[in-house]
Amino acid sequence: MAKTGVLEETDKEAAMEIKKQLGKLVRDIVEDEDYAVETAEEAMRALSSLKKLKMSESLSFGVLDVPQEFRCPISGKLMTDPVVLATGQTYDRPFIQRLLNQGSRTCPQTNQLLAHTILTPNNLVHQLISQWCKEHGIDSPTPVQDIGEEVVASADGNYLNALLEKTTSSSLTDQKQAAKELRLLTKRSSSFRALFGESAEIIPQMLSPLSQGQVSTHPDLQEDLITTLLNVSIHDNNKRLVAENSLVIPLLIESLMSGTIQTKSNAAATFFTLSAIDSNKTVIGRSGALKPLINLLNEGNPLAMNDVSMAIYLLCTDLENRERAVNAGAVWVILKKIMDGVFIAGLLTTLAIISTNQKAIQDLCDLGAVSCLIKIIRESDCERNKENCIVIIYNICFRSRSKLKEIKDEEMANGTVSRLAQSGTSRAKRKATGILARLNKTGSITNTA
Repeated sequence: MAKTGVLEETDKEAAMEIKKQLGKLVRDIVEDEDYAVETAEEAMRALSSLKKLKMSESLSFGVLDVPQEFRCPISGKLMTDPVVLATGQTYDRPFIQRLLNQGSRTCPQTNQLLAHTILTPNNLVHQLISQWCKEHGIDSPTPVQDIGEEVVASADGNYLNALLEKTTSSSLTDQKQAAKELRLLTKRSSSFRALFGESAEIIPQMLSPLSQGQVSTHPDLQEDLITTLLNVSIHDNNKRLVAENSLVIPLLIESLMSGTIQTKSNAAATFFTLSAIDSNKTVIGRSGALKPLINLLNEGNPLAMNDVSMAIYLLCTDLENRERAVNAGAVWVILKKIMDGVFIAGLLTTLAIISTNQKAIQDLCDLGAVSCLIKIIRESDCERNKENCIVIIYNICFRSRSKLKEIKDEEMANGTVSRLAQSGTSRAKRKATGILARLNKTGSITNTA
């Protein structure tokens, strides 16, 4: 309850802002005979918000010492509609109902899994609260139907703090239960995800069980915390804060190499999400994350293929990361998967970006990529796949003379490039025409387009 004074101060500031707004609206109504109906409605909404804040303030009772058993464990305020959860714990209805609506199925106080979500009125506590209010000359609180945003934020913040305290607990059971709850709430609630961006200390506190060596011995705990990290990273304002925390990337890399396949997939998805910011791409690339990502791609588990290929793709939109990826063996792994018919569309897109690197061109030539790419152009019904194939062949043509004869022989036999120059996408037409011009310029072929 040490934070009550801070919360009350926040309520006062909110009330002052609403009063200023209300004063302006009232002046507009009084001074303008032809005021808009919307102005009156806005004034009524401001009055309603002010009423809620006033009621919230009255529930703190200034210097009165409200008995702990009368306070909701979630909001920290005097309960207006006490109800009993399946575990026997009592909460204020609007706050526990909100958690249940977000998908929570554990008791915030005991962390027990709920047998059901029925809320039973606690008439005894309600009577005791009413009696206490009467003895202190205070009106009994009326049930809150619509929780104000400020009250919701305070309650969410209190609950997050309580869960974070459990992640640092010496009890493994507490850590695991808190991790599961954090995973669920960050998945369901954008406002809960936003709370993680309010302090740089929250992420390290949440990940503390993993930094204490719980990774390999408790894969379920690792999976829940890494998934929570993914959920938190979805919020745009959190991306930089997450990536620049010294604990995050090493733990993500470790998770790519150990844990459940779901943990590996979610670690890759976190790298993809964080890479939406250019500065993060640099941080991730320099961390050495590309090598374990490529190794995971090479493992070929279907559950992880989409996340890991997208992570590699987005990281390789950074020029320096392309070189890192190539040096880590990306061309060999990607081409092998394409030849095996695995995730062809996504991997061709990544290979098209990487093929601007000179070493990548050499790798493609050494691995016999041209015949594979030509085959896809001839046999695929996907215009995007054809486009990416011809982009890669174009880059090979203009960076390596060694494959010009192979491309010429293919063109003389089947006219594959010429057909794409006539009927492909606009980008495919440009690249195919460029290849034909290159072949003509070197005397390798007569113009068949």
